[in-house]
Amino acid sequence: MPGGGRGEPSVSHGRSRPAPATAHRDAGFVADEHAPVFVISVAAQLAGMHAQTLRQYDRLGIVTPRRTRGGGRRYSSYDVAKLREVQRLSQEEGVSLAGIQRIMAMADEIDALRRQVDELDRQLTQVRHVMGQASGQRVFAAGRYGDVVAVRPGERPRRSTSASQALVVWRPPR
Repeated sequence: MPGGGRGEPSVSHGRSRPAPATAHRDAGFVADEHAPVFVISVAAQLAGMHAQTLRQYDRLGIVTPRRTRGGGRRYSSYDVAKLREVQRLSQEEGVSLAGIQRIMAMADEIDALRRQVDELDRQLTQVRHVMGQASGQRVFAAGRYGDVVAVRPGERPRRSTSASQALVVWRPPR
């Protein structure tokens, strides 16, 4: 499975969304693993496959490389890692191409969800930072009229002195 514990890179399907570029620095050189640099013959050799197999995987949507203006396929090192994973799933695990297609789609979905969780964590941290600077820890409760009121930690909202005849119905979201 992509991103497994064997030091394999996590795999995502580059067709529906651009994956975030992760750069590796080495003596001032920045190499982007998502940069489309390999022609099909080189990518096939790196993956240990025949070029026709790569064309078939492209047609099936299993590994979809970027295209040049002239329509030529350009594979990234990330795509080559995906091709190796496809080969491993097919040959070592005995998974069919339809199964591999589904596995890759699920891996893409997991990657997208992880990116979304990371973004939400970042936003939450930012909001907590802003809220923490504004007034320390804040606690909210339902006020006497059903409104939201800020209270001190450990404190309850004050009760109404008049007996209310209001009825509030709460229905949980479905």
